[in-house]
Amino acid sequence: MSDASILDMCCGSRMFWLDKQDSRAIFMDARKESHILCDGRALHISPDIIADFRSIPFPDNTFSQVVFDPPHLVRVGEKSWMGKKYGALDRDTWCDDIRQGFAEAFRVLRPQGTLVFKWNETQVPVSQVIALTDHKPTIWQRTGKADKTHWILFLK
Repeated sequence: MSDASILDMCCGSRMFWLDKQDSRAIFMDARKESHILCDGRALHISPDIIADFRSIPFPDNTFSQVVFDPPHLVRVGEKSWMGKKYGALDRDTWCDDIRQGFAEAFRVLRPQGTLVFKWNETQVPVSQVIALTDHKPTIWQRTGKADKTHWILFLK
C-alpha cells in the first residue's frame, strides 16, 4: 500500500472501479460488511483500511488522486438495500460531515493532484453540496437516469 498514489476515501463495494483490486489505490471506508441484496446478488464492502472520511489517517499531500464518493442518502431505512449499498448520511450533521470530507480530501491531495467527486442528488441537490467547499471545479458531468449523478473534478 505504501506505493499507492490514489485514495478512494469512501470505497463501498468499489462499484465503478475497472480493477477492484487496483494496486495503485488504497480503498478506505467506515464499514466492512457483506450482504445479500433483494435480487440475490452479494454485496461486499471490504476496504483496505477502515476509517472515517472526516478524519483520514494519512499525512498532508500524500496522494496524486483522491476519489470522494460519500453516501448521498439522508432518508433511508437501516435495513434497506439502498442503505446497505450506498450507506447513509446523518440527517442532522451531513453538511458538516461533507464539509469535513472535502477538507480532508484536499489535505491529503498533493499539489496539482485531482479530486474526483461523485454525487447523486436524489435527495440533496448537488448545489448544496458543492457550496460546502471553496475549491472551484474544473470539470462537471451529469450522468445516469434523469442526470441525477454528477462527476465533478477539482485540481488542487
